[in-house]
Amino acid sequence: MGKVIAVANQKGGVGKSTTAVNLASCVAEEGKKVLILDLDPQGNTTSGYGISKRSVEKSVYDLLIGKSPTKECIISTEFHVDVIPSNIQLSGAGIELVNMERREKRLREALAQVAADYDYIFIDCPPSLDLLTLNGLCASDSVLIPIQCEYYALEGLSELMSTLKTVRKMYNRYLEIEGVVFTMYAGRLNLTLQVVEQVKQFFGDKVYKTTVPRNVRLSEAPSYGQPINYYDRSSKGCEAYRAMAKELLENNR
Repeated sequence: MGKVIAVANQKGGVGKSTTAVNLASCVAEEGKKVLILDLDPQGNTTSGYGISKRSVEKSVYDLLIGKSPTKECIISTEFHVDVIPSNIQLSGAGIELVNMERREKRLREALAQVAADYDYIFIDCPPSLDLLTLNGLCASDSVLIPIQCEYYALEGLSELMSTLKTVRKMYNRYLEIEGVVFTMYAGRLNLTLQVVEQVKQFFGDKVYKTTVPRNVRLSEAPSYGQPINYYDRSSKGCEAYRAMAKELLENNR
């Protein structure tokens, strides 16, 4: 059975989709069988793998409402990562799910159909704490939290921890914290160092040693529909996500 990892933070602009796309690709580069599921209606992970959102015939929306079996929604890519894509249809799924039975466990039941086919399944959750994110957390074994090194990130983190506590209590008592990852890291700034110190005090050894720097190549890669380890293998961003992939695999030995 593959390990299911949600990449989640309800605060937008923290590098969540960037982390999901590039970490999944670098884990696949290490020889693992990887599936990534785009649970965000914006579809950034989908386009990050060069998939046109407009041309998607079956998406995570079809999977959640029970219109299509999971295997029919999977797209194989040239990057050795399988993708369950998203498009704008997903934005209405939250309303449709409200009246469905076992609404918070629909994704969990859908992924159970293919979990044995993969070593790792990553879920890119939307930047909110809605029914879609709840499905992502209920379906996961652990949650990876990207944090931007700024003051407001700490405020958002406390809300996320409260949500995780509720999810554990009501829906998924086995949900663990996979780790906390610092993105857009600028080590020379005092604020960065202060935020890092506070987060380390709270999470201890759950904080990843690997940090992701601000990097132009990381920003460019999505517009070419490529993960960073295909777009620019020599960039600082690629080095960071490769190191993060190795750290994740080491933690899960």
